[in-house]
Amino acid sequence: MDSAGSSETDAPEAPTMMSVKIVIGGGFGAGKTTFVGSVSEIMPLTTEAAMTEASRGIDDLESTPNKATTTVAMDFGRVSLEKDLVLYLFGTPGQQRFWFMWDDLVRGAIGAVVLADTRRLADSFSPIDFFEERQLPYVIGLNCFDGVQHHGVDEVRDALAIGPEVPIVPCDARDRESVKQTLITMVGYAMDRWVATHGAPVP
Repeated sequence: MDSAGSSETDAPEAPTMMSVKIVIGGGFGAGKTTFVGSVSEIMPLTTEAAMTEASRGIDDLESTPNKATTTVAMDFGRVSLEKDLVLYLFGTPGQQRFWFMWDDLVRGAIGAVVLADTRRLADSFSPIDFFEERQLPYVIGLNCFDGVQHHGVDEVRDALAIGPEVPIVPCDARDRESVKQTLITMVGYAMDRWVATHGAPVP
């Protein structure tokens, strides 16, 4: 066999590129825009609008007094976890008056990250209910504001009444590596759920 033939036979196949969609949900001011922006390899697309007097009494700013903008449609970013795996991130608006968009945003997603502010855990109930009703795998990202985790993982699990199979990951939405680890956990959990449901590896 000549060297040219050997080269063609022995050449490794190029890896098949796979892209998946992940939704970043959570309550108002939980850090979704920051989460997407800190890890995205491209300039993130955001739909931030200035907070106005019209939102006073509607949006709870007690725990986020310095918040001056809010997402009114979605955030979008992209990150490569491996050479053959690209994640497309879609951040949802937090206020309930914009939740009519959520069904469109979750279409085609393999899973979701619910960002939880431990100062306002009650804001996580509705996003969790939303994903559970649609049987979309999700993990909880405990966003530690000011580097402080106000409640432990077990306390959060009990407070949110979620099963032991759902991963809860302490994270910092401002830190790229922390966000990346949360996304890796999400992808792994979604793959495990697929195998458990379909009895076969992810296609």
